[in-house]
Amino acid sequence: MSLSPGDIVAIEKVGVSAGVPPPEGAAATVIEGRSPWRLAYERLRRDRASMISLGVIVLIILVAIFAPVVAAITGHGVYEQFRTTGLSPDGLPVSPSSHFLLGTDDQGRDILVRVAYGARISLIVGVVATLLEVVIGTVLGLAAGYFGKVVDTVIARVIDIVLSIPFLLFAISLVSISHPSLTIVIVVIGIFGWAAVARVVRGQVLSLREKEYIEAARALGAGPWRIMFIDILPNIVAPIIVYASLLIPVTIVIEASLSYLGVGVPPPTADWGTMISGAQQVYQQAWWYLLFPSAALLITTVAFNIFGDGLRDALDPRAEQIYK
Repeated sequence: MSLSPGDIVAIEKVGVSAGVPPPEGAAATVIEGRSPWRLAYERLRRDRASMISLGVIVLIILVAIFAPVVAAITGHGVYEQFRTTGLSPDGLPVSPSSHFLLGTDDQGRDILVRVAYGARISLIVGVVATLLEVVIGTVLGLAAGYFGKVVDTVIARVIDIVLSIPFLLFAISLVSISHPSLTIVIVVIGIFGWAAVARVVRGQVLSLREKEYIEAARALGAGPWRIMFIDILPNIVAPIIVYASLLIPVTIVIEASLSYLGVGVPPPTADWGTMISGAQQVYQQAWWYLLFPSAALLITTVAFNIFGDGLRDALDPRAEQIYK
């Protein structure tokens, strides 16, 4: 006799309450349909804060993608300066109105349009630089943890050197000998970010490399790189994903900080850090110029952090009791 999904759930509830295991067919059906990733998805879905933050992240992504649409609707270009309608007679930004929904900046440009385009820069740097950090850190962490001995020692010393270099001083020095650009920002962040990822991956590999299935793979003649990427990597992908999700907001803040200091994305490119820096001169007369870029940066980083925390708890099997 076949059982419907509703019958299976009912049998499970009755069996658990009475201390009797569910029928063999029902248990097999339930276990077969609930992989670790499915369980993690269900735990994450029940986390209201994570779902709200995910919605905010999706909204920010949509704003970044459709920034040209926002510019078309308002009729204001991202670099267009409105010297007569966008500035007061004293040359100060005008406050939010029906013509400029979020007001203007010190050059008479629409803040709404520039905030939307600024989301593109922040997300591009956050995602691409984080991906670069994760790829480099994962490869070197796998090599250090699996090979050990000389390889581990050399990579560990390189990690120590990278982490000991003052990030901002290096970034300023690099920009002083090369023209600031989006590519330079991504490369600088990637150079410094991979070391922390490598340490996390190395620790995970050290705990797995002596497991029975790894020994069995060696006995069957599998090479070290195959073992690292086929046997070990899938078992540590969850902490890597969690760390990457928490690394994105850090990368976004670093990019905004570099632009704030004038060594990031060069003007007149719309960037939240550059806008916050420019608002310092007139924020007492034009509070909106400082408020909206700062709020966009704050909301984005908080949303990614909350979602990263929820993803970490969802992928941790020990956290299952929290969601029951």
